[in-house]
Amino acid sequence: MGTILVSACLRGVPCRFDGRHKASSEVNEALDGHDVVSFCPEVAGGLVTPRRPAELVGGDGHDVLDGTARVVEDTGRDVTAEFVDGARRALAAAQHAGCTEALLMPRSPSCGRGAVYDGSFTGELVPGDGVTAALLSRNGIAVRPAPGT
Repeated sequence: MGTILVSACLRGVPCRFDGRHKASSEVNEALDGHDVVSFCPEVAGGLVTPRRPAELVGGDGHDVLDGTARVVEDTGRDVTAEFVDGARRALAAAQHAGCTEALLMPRSPSCGRGAVYDGSFTGELVPGDGVTAALLSRNGIAVRPAPGT
């Protein structure tokens, strides 16, 4: 079936901002028959676990890549560079492994696909993609959110 890039938190790695993971039977079923490359772009970009929550401000991941939006922590600290670096590293890992598809953590400022938090830290969602999801998509890798998360 091919190799698929997967958010490491979905594979049981406790690398989310809150130090937890999001492994589930639905994700395991979706990955059945695939070779898997687990990857956390936020950790790869140099952020620690646990870490402050971060959201996209001024647009989505495509806008961040275009330089018109930012990624900021709830303290106001700008972590855009770390998110972009992690996205580039995720793309490199996916390309190296021959991935044509990615299964990513929904709503994440890195991995969200189709909906991300709006930057107000109030739990409001807006249409858009995270930074990694945007970069993978721009490079021909089909991105889909993980089921059941």
